Amino acid sequence: MADHAHPSHRADDHHAGDHGSHGSLRDYMVGFFLSAILTAIPFWLVMSGAIADRQASAMVIMAFAVVQIVVHMIYFLHMNTKAENGWTVMALIFTIILVVIALSGSLWVMYHLNHNMMPMAAHDMGQLP
Repeated sequence: MADHAHPSHRADDHHAGDHGSHGSLRDYMVGFFLSAILTAIPFWLVMSGAIADRQASAMVIMAFAVVQIVVHMIYFLHMNTKAENGWTVMALIFTIILVVIALSGSLWVMYHLNHNMMPMAAHDMGQLP
């Protein structure tokens, strides 16, 4: 009967070791500020044409995207090696592998479709039977 007298005490015990994984208002504000900056800089780069080379511009934007993913994982998802005995890191590694496979496969297919399905030039049309 003593266990039922204070159910809130048992709920407090359940969350006692969980305080380290939740962020503070300061952490959320830092994450928000970094996310806003990491969105504004690539937007400005594209809109101003600061980088003339399209490939270099795409690489810079992708680098900012990767940094922003890390910011989101640290400040908003609270992922670290200590959370849940490292299972969040294993889930992260698995997700990264799947994303790399999906993106590289998609880029590979699109490149080959573009290369093999290009429209013929006018001078090639005269050689058709």
